[in-house]
Amino acid sequence: MQDFVQLWVFLSTTPLFGLTLTLAAYVLAHAFYVRVGQAPWANPVPWTVVLIAALLLASGTPYPTYFSGAQFIHFLLGPAVVAMAWPLWQRREELRRRWLAILVAGLAGGFTAAGSAVVIGWAFGMPADILASLSAKGVTAPVAMGIAEKVGGIPALAAVFAVLTGMLGSMGGKYIFDGLGVKPMTARGFALGTCAHGLGAARAMQVDREAGAYASLGLGVQVVLASLLTPLVFKLF
Repeated sequence: MQDFVQLWVFLSTTPLFGLTLTLAAYVLAHAFYVRVGQAPWANPVPWTVVLIAALLLASGTPYPTYFSGAQFIHFLLGPAVVAMAWPLWQRREELRRRWLAILVAGLAGGFTAAGSAVVIGWAFGMPADILASLSAKGVTAPVAMGIAEKVGGIPALAAVFAVLTGMLGSMGGKYIFDGLGVKPMTARGFALGTCAHGLGAARAMQVDREAGAYASLGLGVQVVLASLLTPLVFKLF
């Protein structure tokens, strides 16, 4: 056991520690995900986060030490998000025909997601800065941080809310759709991208190409609408 601790201490000081840990945790989580028949609750992304967080806490490894290696994966988030535009480009004619329905659905979904969170928080007596942070939970974390800063929220807290929202949406979305009788993959995908942003879109991509394309669209629509409308709404009210 002592040898293992010494090995961990040595490895944690190397630049590739974070990269190796992230890849190993994801491989284990994905293997479990496949073993249980790709059940939504076993989505490997949230469980990878939980596993890495538990290991860092148990070992006392500082987050900056971990991120010095994990930043190589973090860098790939940008190209990954841009790559989501390709399936949309392949369906550009269909999207051009449905632009009004997509806009209305995006407005309704974004308003419901942000508004319900703020109203529930207000009902529980949460302070204004937390309510402002909650208003941005429906968009991907980097954008949520920028919006929260503009409306008087706490950027770091907004990022936490956004990540938690994505985790819960990607793991529980299927059960909600089944319970409501929502069958079209386009509707499921758009809803996941609207409310669970990046993690929801990743889950949709795993399930169905059409769902993944519309999830990417929902994610992009929310980024634009939330960035423009959330500061305006807070300024008015």
